[in-house]
Amino acid sequence: MTETPATAAKPVLELLIAAPRGFCAGVDRAIRIVELAIEKHGAPVYVRHEIVHNKFVVDTLRAKGAVFVEELDEVPDGAPVVFSAHGVPKSVPANAQARGLDYLDATCPLVSKVHRQAERLVAAGRHIVFIGHEGHPEVIGTFGQVPAGSMTLIEDVADAEAFAPADPDNLAFLTQTTLSVDDTAEVVRTLQRRFPAMQAPRGEDICYATSNRQAAVKAIAGACDAVLVIGAPNSSNSVRLVEVAQREGVRAALIQRAADLDWAFLDGIGTLGITAGASAPELLVRELVDLLATRFDVTEREEETTRETIAFKLPRALEQAA
Repeated sequence: MTETPATAAKPVLELLIAAPRGFCAGVDRAIRIVELAIEKHGAPVYVRHEIVHNKFVVDTLRAKGAVFVEELDEVPDGAPVVFSAHGVPKSVPANAQARGLDYLDATCPLVSKVHRQAERLVAAGRHIVFIGHEGHPEVIGTFGQVPAGSMTLIEDVADAEAFAPADPDNLAFLTQTTLSVDDTAEVVRTLQRRFPAMQAPRGEDICYATSNRQAAVKAIAGACDAVLVIGAPNSSNSVRLVEVAQREGVRAALIQRAADLDWAFLDGIGTLGITAGASAPELLVRELVDLLATRFDVTEREEETTRETIAFKLPRALEQAA
């Protein structure tokens, strides 16, 4: 009698899953605004810019009736429009109002807080040093809150060293909300060394969710052979998570979906860290875990560094619809 050979055992892979991860309160709110606007007005509802930087989220909302455009002049007269979570220059709602468009502002309240700080500082006569990434929608939106020339963009330490203001004793700084905590601290230290009179913001501009997700990656990195971050390449907070892991000395990569995984990345890996950017839904994490289980004997453990309980109110126009 011939024996059937035993099925080859799958290699063992331990998953260390960071928490917090994925959606933050601002992203939750922005997505809900679009969904409720579609319920209230019917399709189509126009959205200026990607509501959040995640292709899966955008495609899901598109299937429900959202139409994504880059500029307001692409929105037909009389159509409802939503502004993205990243914030917009003041000229955008002013233009919408002038055209009589029914608009909803899904700007994250933490970004709106930075906008109000910028207005107050300029009103007080200070020049703002804004730490951020050129071309990011949040940066464009914040610069659009104040008169041209009121702010200077600083991207890194080299920019901070080269900055030569007209009035070095009358400066203040603000930051994009989705930056690397460590990189930003280094830029701020450089600016404060050069300009001791520079006024700091009342509170931390980098949002709680960005800070928490970076801290969670740091907490697992030392126990991991590699880290995968689920998020979009144009998502600032997701890209920063990759950089945080790499700074901790761990190989790290960004993928949008499980299908994007390069299996060669896992060669020789015994423990894999997983996290997701603030605009990536949890189901994409589960999708990745399920795919890994097809080739590995997977065990998973969640490492929670803090628990998030923040929730933001919806715009008054949608409160009843909710």
